[in-house]
Amino acid sequence: MKQIVCYGEVLWDMLPTGKKLGGAPLNVALRAQSFGHKAIVISSIGNDSAGKEILEHMKLHGAELNHIQVSNNFSTSEVLVKLDASGSASYEIKMPCAWDDIQLMTSDLEVVSASDAFIYGSLIARQDTSRETLFSLIEKAKYNVFDVNLRPPHYAMPTLLHLMGKADFIKFNDEELFEICADLCGEKKSLEDSIRFMAEKTNTSQICVTLGEKGAVLFINNTFVYNTGYKITVADTVGAGDSFLASLISQLLNCIQPQTAIDYACAVGGIVASKRGANPSVSAEEIEKLLKSR
Repeated sequence: MKQIVCYGEVLWDMLPTGKKLGGAPLNVALRAQSFGHKAIVISSIGNDSAGKEILEHMKLHGAELNHIQVSNNFSTSEVLVKLDASGSASYEIKMPCAWDDIQLMTSDLEVVSASDAFIYGSLIARQDTSRETLFSLIEKAKYNVFDVNLRPPHYAMPTLLHLMGKADFIKFNDEELFEICADLCGEKKSLEDSIRFMAEKTNTSQICVTLGEKGAVLFINNTFVYNTGYKITVADTVGAGDSFLASLISQLLNCIQPQTAIDYACAVGGIVASKRGANPSVSAEEIEKLLKSR
């Protein structure tokens, strides 16, 4: 069992079918927990009924609550989620909210220092308080995992560069990779050349890029490892990338070979995309069946 700490937003996803517990760090933590790891979320909720309900739902999932702060300055986050005809999600994220107000706590520094992996995203760095807390926590971690999650207008290139520069592992989707790479080098590169450019620019030796229905590519040990995806019927894409990341990091922390790791992560991400909401149950039997379908 590994200890994985996830930092950032916890919230309600307001879907057309109703609200669902969400936020990328919480999604990653719950999926990692399902694989037998100790997963801890550092975040903040408002002192309101929506926040209390988040705690109740986290408790039902068996999640640890000791590192969830309660902000008296801002309300609990609710994010409007829109789904297009293919099930792809877009998000309307209000600002500020409680997770913009995460204070630096000694207990959080200690738990990050003791973790096997510290996972953070770009959205949480949009406001000063939570961004400065993140910068401090990163310095204590043994293995930093940066989930680039570009939600316009909630990011700035200097902050992204700082976070990438501190990362041991970076995850992009292909659109994010090409956008950042073009901004930094001023020209369009191939997928592989873009990955090598970012690895050199950020001094990061492990980079993963998700490719939607076409799978993912992992750059590790100076080698590219590919998965071309699995055939599934998409219900919605909410949380699929988070479950993919949790699965991949879980596999790599357990010293699983990169090809096996990315195949497994793509299978889990595909299964989540085939179901409603960010945190559906995924059985070992479902994963094995999809792995064998290729």
